[in-house]
Amino acid sequence: MEKVFLDTNIVIDLLAKRIPFYTDAQELFSRGDRKEVELCISALTFANAYYSISRHHRDVEVKKYMSIFKVLVTVLPLEDKSIELALAADFNDFEDGLQYFTAINYGADVIITRNKKDFKNSFIPVMTAGEFLEK
Repeated sequence: MEKVFLDTNIVIDLLAKRIPFYTDAQELFSRGDRKEVELCISALTFANAYYSISRHHRDVEVKKYMSIFKVLVTVLPLEDKSIELALAADFNDFEDGLQYFTAINYGADVIITRNKKDFKNSFIPVMTAGEFLEK
């Protein structure tokens, strides 16, 4: 099964129902739910998504929502190795470096993001959700 690493923006597209990105994110997560792909996120993404959603909803609602969401993904730990590599790498955004090296360290086959330029030197394919769904 293909291991698909999701950048934070894709997760928030789904959870916040951000139009026009929601439809592709929803289809991607539906494929994960049907076990057609393994969807992976970093622990950092889980925390950032929780924070983003909690700014607009009560904490009890967010915890319930995130508990349901967690069933759809494999949450990968943010390890020392990824931090060290991100600190030494040439990423414009440190968080993107953390995401990238977490994906690499856990054997992701592809990274899905809306900001492909942030991963321009990637050793694995980087696609938008729409591009991935079309292949």
